[in-house]
Amino acid sequence: MLRLRLQRFGKKKRPYYRVVAADARAPRDGKFKELLGTYDPLHDPVIVDINMERVDYWVGVGAQPSETVAGLIRRVKEGKTVTRKEVHGQYRERRQQQREAALARKPLAAAPVASVQPAPAEASSVDETPSEA
Repeated sequence: MLRLRLQRFGKKKRPYYRVVAADARAPRDGKFKELLGTYDPLHDPVIVDINMERVDYWVGVGAQPSETVAGLIRRVKEGKTVTRKEVHGQYRERRQQQREAALARKPLAAAPVASVQPAPAEASSVDETPSEA
């Protein structure tokens, strides 16, 4: 029997999950048939990125989603989730706005004017008048 379930990744107390189609007898982090998406519960907002076409296929062939995965699927179908692409796009926009605001606040410094000073005259003991030879 196939299950749609989560595989845990990440560090201690910093979990990150993959949504996979796996045999029900396989260990939690063991062998799986197909990677269907990812779930990052620690990000604000929570990131759920699932390929719904493949989920529908696996459910169609008899795979049973776990309770957690069923909840994630429901949230994706209702549009209550954010994908990683959307989050990165928002981050880039916010950084660009911050850069523009910083440039607007910062007065443009005038270009430094190079002061040209004449070179000091060299003292010479040689007479500078041309001599006739």
